[in-house]
Amino acid sequence: MELPDMDRSGNEIPCLPKKLAMELLQAASKLKVSRIAIVGGVVRDWLLHIDHLEPIRTPGDVDLVVEGSAIQLGEVLQQIFSSERLTKWRVHPSFDTVEITIDGFPLDIASARKEHYPAPGENPIVRSDFLEHDLSRRDFTVNAIALDLSNLELIDPYQGRSALANKELTFLHSNSIADDPTRVIRGARYSARLGLVLTDQSKYQVRSTLKNWPWNWQPGDPPELAPPALGTRLRMELEIMLEREPWEIAISNLQEWGALVLLDDGLQKDTHWLRRLHWAQRLRLPLLPVLLSGAKDALALAARLQLPRQHQQLLKESLELQSFLKSNEFANKCLVHQPSDWCQALEHANWTPQTIIFTACLGVRHWQQLLRWWGRWRHIKSNVSARMLMDKGWQSGPELGTELKRLRLEEINRREKKKII
Repeated sequence: MELPDMDRSGNEIPCLPKKLAMELLQAASKLKVSRIAIVGGVVRDWLLHIDHLEPIRTPGDVDLVVEGSAIQLGEVLQQIFSSERLTKWRVHPSFDTVEITIDGFPLDIASARKEHYPAPGENPIVRSDFLEHDLSRRDFTVNAIALDLSNLELIDPYQGRSALANKELTFLHSNSIADDPTRVIRGARYSARLGLVLTDQSKYQVRSTLKNWPWNWQPGDPPELAPPALGTRLRMELEIMLEREPWEIAISNLQEWGALVLLDDGLQKDTHWLRRLHWAQRLRLPLLPVLLSGAKDALALAARLQLPRQHQQLLKESLELQSFLKSNEFANKCLVHQPSDWCQALEHANWTPQTIIFTACLGVRHWQQLLRWWGRWRHIKSNVSARMLMDKGWQSGPELGTELKRLRLEEINRREKKKII
């Protein structure tokens, strides 16, 4: 299948200078590599540009697939290019892939391969194969497109170009989600960023797969036993979604598809996630733990996804603070509910500022007071210093510290009363 026209920018190859493309082909010929092709998102976005006049999107890297050894090709490239032109080199032997940067262009070179999933959600077992088989293992039809560098032939066995024209997003296989549930998150990302609509058939696959739950692990089992696609790899996709994509649309898609069950039943029913995340964004808090706070068991979910330790600790301390706000101990300390009462209650328990502002953005009861403590009250100091008290005859010791705290609390109440008036 030949391309009917070229890139309107005048460049024959998407996101790759012609000179560099020729050098890659020459290096491949030294190894007698039969084919080298650009695959995935670069080709997809290029077709959206030439077919539908959408703006060119700058890729994070250019994905190349070779019928042969990617590592051997990388070694040849390392010999050909000087250190001034080749500025990055990273090899992943277990997958026969190479990350390399030439002339400022990041390239991710992989060997064409076929994969087999030993069990749903586990990492696949891969072996070398042909380019067409490499395309058959991908997630969506719009990503199973390749551009052969040797002749600029478009290889599109699953009509991905037609799906782009119809703005459709379709899983490549009937077992796509069972094999790799992270594909659901990627689907939400593509839908949000590219304006593609998940087809009814694919929505049915989402709902039926999640209803049948084909994985050997399920919520309630030890978090550390979850397969990678329900654990660390799922977290990585969520992080990309929250860092790089229109996440409001992506999460709405996941909820509309019934896909948040993949994380937790509580998140699927959560109606407050948008408010929480907007507050978190405004306050520069980490978005993922704020999202997960709506889960039935946020701590177990955070452990399953292997969130960073500080984020798991933040969720744990926030739950403890919420429990404290509902306790009799809290009620006894804050009967009057003056600012000084709040300061004493929060500071006596040594809650960290981040824990308090994190909890405030969740919209819990008394969130306004938590926000005021974080933004205003904790910064107020007494106008009377220790030196001033000692000049009046106070001795250094616990009594001096107690008096300084009392004066600070009086000052907080005074300023707050003046602010209200």
